[in-house]
Amino acid sequence: MRPLKFLLPIWLCICLGGASPLFAHDPEEPVLEVPEVGVTTERPVAASSQQFIPDKEYLLQPQGRPAQVLRLIPGFIAVEHSGGAGKADQYFLRGFDADHGTDVAFFSDGMPINFRTHAHGQGYTDLNFIIPETIEGLDVYKGAYHAEIGDFGTAGTVSFKTRQVVKEGVVQMAGGEFDTQRYLLMLSPTKGKVRTLFAAEGYYTNGPFQNDNRYFRTNVLGKVTVNPTNRSEMSLTGTYHRANWNASGEIPQRAVTDGSLDRFGAVDPSEGGKTTRWRGLLNYHYDTPDGGKLYANAYAQYYKLDLYTNFTFFLNDPVNGDGIQQSDRRVMYGGDAGYRQAGQLMGMNASATAGVQVRVDDIHPRLGTQTKRTPIGMTTDTDVLEASYSPFVKAELQPTPWMRFAGGLRGDLFTFDVRNRCPTCASQPAGRTTTMLVLPKANLILGPWFKTELFANYGEGFHSNDARAAVVGAASPLARARTYEIGARSKPWGQDGMELLATLWAIDIDSELVFVGDEGTTEARGPTRRRGLEVAARGPIWGPLSFNGSVTWTKAEFNNGDKIPLAPELTAYGAAILNWPKGLTTQLQATYLSVRPLTEDNSIKAPSWLDFDLTMRYMLPVKLERGRLEAFFFVQNLFDTQWEQATFAFESRLPSEPAGVTDIHFVPGNPRFLMGGMAWYF
Repeated sequence: MRPLKFLLPIWLCICLGGASPLFAHDPEEPVLEVPEVGVTTERPVAASSQQFIPDKEYLLQPQGRPAQVLRLIPGFIAVEHSGGAGKADQYFLRGFDADHGTDVAFFSDGMPINFRTHAHGQGYTDLNFIIPETIEGLDVYKGAYHAEIGDFGTAGTVSFKTRQVVKEGVVQMAGGEFDTQRYLLMLSPTKGKVRTLFAAEGYYTNGPFQNDNRYFRTNVLGKVTVNPTNRSEMSLTGTYHRANWNASGEIPQRAVTDGSLDRFGAVDPSEGGKTTRWRGLLNYHYDTPDGGKLYANAYAQYYKLDLYTNFTFFLNDPVNGDGIQQSDRRVMYGGDAGYRQAGQLMGMNASATAGVQVRVDDIHPRLGTQTKRTPIGMTTDTDVLEASYSPFVKAELQPTPWMRFAGGLRGDLFTFDVRNRCPTCASQPAGRTTTMLVLPKANLILGPWFKTELFANYGEGFHSNDARAAVVGAASPLARARTYEIGARSKPWGQDGMELLATLWAIDIDSELVFVGDEGTTEARGPTRRRGLEVAARGPIWGPLSFNGSVTWTKAEFNNGDKIPLAPELTAYGAAILNWPKGLTTQLQATYLSVRPLTEDNSIKAPSWLDFDLTMRYMLPVKLERGRLEAFFFVQNLFDTQWEQATFAFESRLPSEPAGVTDIHFVPGNPRFLMGGMAWYF
């Protein structure tokens, strides 16, 4: 039975249950016009690693790649993966090379971003549809301690929240080296009972490569928020994203060393791709008079990608080359609904939440061979219908002012239906399977004592595996992860002073996914264990000077003692921010990624790198009839360091070579890059 039939009664119940508060007004309920009041308070957290990152922190990041904001998360590194922008980044967190998102869950206003059974990689997460200026903040969760979070949330979760309105409209124009240009328009036509937000972005760059990147990106966002009653709120969001690009790929170190290939050259300059994405999202909540909250969200998305890559060059096909084409066409739809009630239980503060999440991916992934983007063969061509149904409950209890318990239980039921479309293909996965997990969560929070809170956390999570591997038994459908954490958060200099965080953590996962270079895919390699220490500090130092930084150490191994390829041992980030008088803000930031193994026996390693960026924004003292002007300027890779982004070790063959050679293959880090522009706020 198709999952759509299961969805209909669920959403019918949601609509009927929410019809009264959504469309009707209780005549006994008074309607009050209340002036807007701003309230600032600390967000309650369940773990020392949990945090909220407001927009003021990431608007100082260099523009171009939305994933740049992720470096503000302690221990998080994002690098370009293909020698040219456009494709999803490679993500590192807590000893995971999460590839394009396999073990990091991403959300936008509650809508999942990770793609299941994606043509290029499980959990594929392309953030290029995000316009950074439209984001109000990021909620960040490490581990699997929260009942609302399921698939892919093993190492962590990042949830983007878009604004309802902007206080000022903005028109922005920027330009820089490598023919880079960016244009932004953002405004709120209405800000009262009906709140609207409109934003549009255009971006173009050729990059530093010998073969022009020709990366063009366009994004559009529209959002409207209303209050049907004085206790309810509803918002409707729509976005459009389109991009196309050329890429120089991952190049072999041996060719750069002997001088036959420039560092920014390409073996196969025909690599690249194009993508389109349409998204629609409806969010609704109703606050009851007795402290309850009913919420219901629904979303739908259409997505397509054509990706052209060549990892091994001429290893398998000395005549045509080893170029592959990965295509993904999908419709994704689903939503969630739940109810939260806060109150007193036997004299103690308490709250309870029950909810259910439903998601369906209707996918057409294909893998074939190509030469200079011309198809020459088909490897696999399937239709996949993958669905999940996830009820959860959670509760929070505070028996004393210095102790809180928060815990829950989550169930995830998955159905996989794979149908082969190509009777002559080399690979013909097909079949059906159903599986489920029950996942407990538990959190203990103690304090504050001496302005310090202590945390102990345990939670089980999972990442789903590719449906095509799941139905033929090549991989477990759902890979369970057990996550542990103890930590502390302290503000020794008061609420407005520097915040210090320290976390000791561990993650055990039943099935590791490892990159397979000659196929451009991943495969399951067995259970692993990670453990590490994370320390961070953020806040003002003195006067106009503030700091944000972190250091994370990790040990990542298979259960037999082998190293996990690409898992970084040490990552660090630091940013000093100086708010000068008269509207000038300067930020100097540094990002560090340590040496990491590229093979299980640790015989081949990727080099470490340290990169510095400088950003300056200045509010011009120019009197205008309307609005104000701001100038901004930033320098990426301030000291022009030679560094490598995505780095792998696998066998490849160049046209001049008689046989394959195992070598390091890498994407070069960008050289020093300057960009500046002007913004008019009105």
